Parts: sequence; structure tokens; C-alpha cells
Amino acid sequence: MSLLFYRRPDYVAKLPGPMEKSQCQIYVDRTQKHKKSIPPELSFDNILQNKALPPCALQDFMDYLVYVSHDAENLQFWIWLNAYSSRFYALPPSEQALSPPWSAVEGLQSTGNNPSRPPRTAEKSKFGAEIDFEHPSTGPGAAQPLQADNQSFISGITSSTKNVSESVEDANAQVGLKWQSFSIQPFRSEIDRVISHYIAPDSPRELNLSHKTRTVVLHALQHTTHPSAFSLVRELVEDTLRGQSHPNFVRWSICNGNKPKVVFVRNLGIAHVVLGILLAVILILSRASRWWRLFCFPLLFLGFSTGVAAYKGLCLVIHTGHSRNLRPWEQFGSSATLDSFDTDNEAGISKDGIYSMSNLSGSGKRGISMDTFGTGNSYNHEPWVADYEKKPLLQKLYPKNIWIQDETIRLLQDRIVCQSHLWSLLASVPLTVAIVVVPRVAVV
Repeated sequence: MSLLFYRRPDYVAKLPGPMEKSQCQIYVDRTQKHKKSIPPELSFDNILQNKALPPCALQDFMDYLVYVSHDAENLQFWIWLNAYSSRFYALPPSEQALSPPWSAVEGLQSTGNNPSRPPRTAEKSKFGAEIDFEHPSTGPGAAQPLQADNQSFISGITSSTKNVSESVEDANAQVGLKWQSFSIQPFRSEIDRVISHYIAPDSPRELNLSHKTRTVVLHALQHTTHPSAFSLVRELVEDTLRGQSHPNFVRWSICNGNKPKVVFVRNLGIAHVVLGILLAVILILSRASRWWRLFCFPLLFLGFSTGVAAYKGLCLVIHTGHSRNLRPWEQFGSSATLDSFDTDNEAGISKDGIYSMSNLSGSGKRGISMDTFGTGNSYNHEPWVADYEKKPLLQKLYPKNIWIQDETIRLLQDRIVCQSHLWSLLASVPLTVAIVVVPRVAVV
């Protein structure tokens, strides 16, 4: 990666409408452009396997999708499907035989569409990760079995069987499926809950699927609980996560300041440049020696350097300690309160006043974002939203900082800061020379 011309991953905007193969292919093509901007240590597979450290850990990725991108259901479904595949293939062969594999062609033919490709049992995804629907999931991002029995791996969020069954029946009725699923198949109750949470229209964590895709998936799930029944949805979700969510998350994680801080620092850089130019104009119009105009250089250099770094989401002052602002939801989380930040004897606070991630992470998750089943991903009801709105602007500009644990993020930030200094030199030195050589203008 070039020091002078390094760029963060470009922001990838969401495409309008539901997830389709043609649209997700655009994400795939754009992902190829981000390979040089995203180091291997911050790859999608490493983050999903939780090999990266904060602020690029799996929980940070989930927080970004919940609070910033507003599409956490894709990652929640992806994590569940990997875990479900591992648990399904851990079953005895006699139980697996009750749910035979499902092919994409079979689903398209049964819904009246022309097949576009042969059945797939083990194929290579566009990103090089092999997805095997006949054998246990061993590719990147595969989860380990979480439960050995046939019962669904369901979190503490409760919902009655009646509500789940009604939701499944309504979803099947909307796509013209009227007969009941095979109840003797393994994990049938869990599949029903997945349908009621992710597949059915108006479900709490509804995936952005088209009517055609939803029809194919529901038809497959009526026949089997084999993981291959989700093959079409899995491909769409993978393309979206890898090609759109992951590059945007890495781009966001490189920033060390919250939005109010970055906007303030950016305007501060512009103010320094303006002051430098005003000082130059005053000195040119005065009778002072032209060498006094060299004092414009510090203002111009500091302004350009601060502005370029802030344009890329970095505050130079915060960067000196390789730290970042706490996100709004981290400031008011159940495991990190404002009182704990102000306690001198708090174990999580270091001598330099930077908060430790060990105290922030608590149980490893905030709310229910890492749970498979639960309410929707809306966060407007969370207490921190109202508390953050009540905070004075000065406290929003100067929140508590936390040390950046991931070394790769620190190196990328160092590269961006060096880059901002180099660009500042290239801009301020010629401008200062031009200011010095300008003839004195006599004021009549």
C-alpha cells in the first residue's frame, strides 16, 4: 500500500430494492477494488472468526450493523446458519436421512421458473470460500457446534409456539404453499422459528428478500431442514456482507472520532488555513519585512494536516495516544456507565485515563444483538439514546477515549497521519513560498 496514495475502502452505498443476484454481483465486483485497502488481518473471514481485536472484533461488527448500517439481520442470520450447519452434520446419519439435500434447480422448477444453473452440493463462492452443503461446514467463518441434541439452539427470548406456527402458515400461504411441513425432520421447530424471525414478511428481523427468493426458500423448507435449503439466501447474504457491509465497517473502524468530533476538527483545520491566509494578507499590506510572512507556514501546515486527517475520520490529538472516542452506545452500556469512567479506582482505567476494553466488553455483547431469536434490531428504545441526546455539545465533542487494541488499525491510522503530513507539506510549502515572494503592496 502506497504511503502517499493509500485510501480507505470506498463507501459502498446500499442498492435499492431487495437483495437480488444481479445487485449482489455489483457488490462482488466492488469488493475486488477493496483488496488493496483492506489488510488480510481485517478480512471478512478473520472478523467472523473473531480473530481481529477491537475495534474490529465480531461484536464491533455487529454493533456497526445495528447502530450505523441498520442491517444486522444479515450477520445474525449468517452466524446462525453456520452454527446450524455444524449441528446438523453432527447428527447421526439416520437422522440426517430424514432431511435430504435440496438443490437450487429443484427449487426453481417447483416454483415454475427456469433453472439457471445445475444443482449445487459443494461449490466455490465468488470470494473463494467453499460452501459444502453435503458435509460439515469447514470453510472460513464456520461456527462450531453449539448444542449436540436435536432441539433448537434458542436464546432466552420467548415466543409462543402458536405465534411461530401462525407466522409460518401465513408466510407459506402468501406464496401459495398450503400443506404442512414434515414434523419428524430434525430441527423442524428451530426452522419454523427462523422462518418467523427472518424469512416471513414483516418478521422482527426480516431479510431483504424478493418475493421470488422467499418463495423458493419457503418451498425448500417445507420439504427439508437440510442446510442446503438456505443456499440461495446464504449466497445473497454472503455477497452483501462481504461486498457492502464489511468494507464499510473497516472504513468506519479506522476513524478514531465520533461524528461531532470529526466535524469539529475538520472545521478547525479549515479555520487554521483561513487564519494563515489572513495573516499573509495583513503582512503583505503592512510595512513589515517579507520574512515575517514565514509565520504563516505553521498555521497553513497545521490546518492542511488537520483537515486532511479529519477528512479521513482521524483526529490528530487523539491519535497521539492510539486511542479513539467511545461510541455513544458504549458510553451508556450496561457494563460501562459514566460513573465508572469517573472512578479513579476503576480497574479498567489506566494511568493515562484511557479506558480498558476488558471492562467495556462485559459479557461480550450488548443487548440482544448476538442472539439468534428476539425482537427487531431497532435501538430507539434503548436508554442510551435519550441520555446521549441530553448530553451537552461540549461533552459530545470530548467523550472518554479507549485504547485501540488492534495493531493493524493502529498501523493504518499511522499511515493516514503520515499521509496527511506529506500532503500538508506539498500544499503549505509552495503556498508559503508564494506568500513570501509576493511584492509588498503599499496602502495609500
